[in-house]
Amino acid sequence: MTTTGLQISVKKRQGRFTLDADLNLPAKGVSALFGASGSGKTSLLRLIAGLDKPDAGHVTLGARALVDTQGGTFLPPSRRRIGVVFQEPRLFPHYRVRGNLTYGMPASARPRFDAIVKLLGIGHLLERMPGTLSGGEAQRVSIGRALLTDPELLLMDEPLSGLDGARKQELLHFILTLVRDVNIPIVYISHDPQELTAIADHLVVLEDGGVLASDALEKVLLRVDLTRQLGGFDAASMLNARVVGHDRDYGLTELALDDERRLTVPLHDAPAGTALRLRLPARDVALALAAPEGTSYRNRLAARVETIAPLPDDSTAVEVVLALGEQRLRARLTRKSRDDMGLEEGQAVTALIRSVAFDTRWR
Repeated sequence: MTTTGLQISVKKRQGRFTLDADLNLPAKGVSALFGASGSGKTSLLRLIAGLDKPDAGHVTLGARALVDTQGGTFLPPSRRRIGVVFQEPRLFPHYRVRGNLTYGMPASARPRFDAIVKLLGIGHLLERMPGTLSGGEAQRVSIGRALLTDPELLLMDEPLSGLDGARKQELLHFILTLVRDVNIPIVYISHDPQELTAIADHLVVLEDGGVLASDALEKVLLRVDLTRQLGGFDAASMLNARVVGHDRDYGLTELALDDERRLTVPLHDAPAGTALRLRLPARDVALALAAPEGTSYRNRLAARVETIAPLPDDSTAVEVVLALGEQRLRARLTRKSRDDMGLEEGQAVTALIRSVAFDTRWR
């Protein structure tokens, strides 16, 4: 089991495109690769998996060098202990589901077979042929097969692409369960910001083969200088909260951000103590110099203005980063509102948020 994460420093030229990436990804959780088509996401994944060789550089998983061009090391894919899940399931059509799951399974993974089948909810599919499976079912089998190679790392390249809304949500639920229960790092590619905010812990932003950012998801989403590259994320903030209780008469759930700050959101069917991740667009955060009375805003959070920055492509607005104890929140204001309020860095304010503004996910 790897404990020191994934270290990558590679260069690869393909025609007019050059990938030049230097990354240190964490040993646990999901590291997501995000960027426009052609930014280098799949090229980087193929170098990690050993499907391509870099022109120069190295890839190290834990203490093992997977490739080191200077030292002459190149482990073939079969020896890297990496599970790969592609956009298409790529199941063997002449094997039943059970045969697909056990193909290439080492003896060390046999004791985990039943647990992984249960985790992915595919026990009832074991005797089925791949051609009879839905897209979501086939992709779950593909994930199971990758896990049963006893990997130290799981690579997932657009695993939900091509699925319809219902099947996509179903498989996303299984992947979220997988993230919580499988103690190996995952590198995940997707072009869907909502998908990534649901599962990613670490976000890598790529553009034209280079790394623009690599940090905890919530920190990258606070980068005003990346507003254009992160446009699909809708200038959102990520907050971590815990369920305190429910008001079922009004269909509301109370959450705690910390010992002092509470939030009210639409009813979420999760027991008290459950950890949730909240996605909140900057446009849904208003500011007041003092906590107002007689307002429909249920959420009024004591905050401090940490930074005020102009938007790169909008001269009429500014982005304000607010400190909520140990967490951070983005708000977008017009320049006139900032000037009328006399906002300054370090100033105490109240953040006003509508209860219906939140998108909540299990964590």
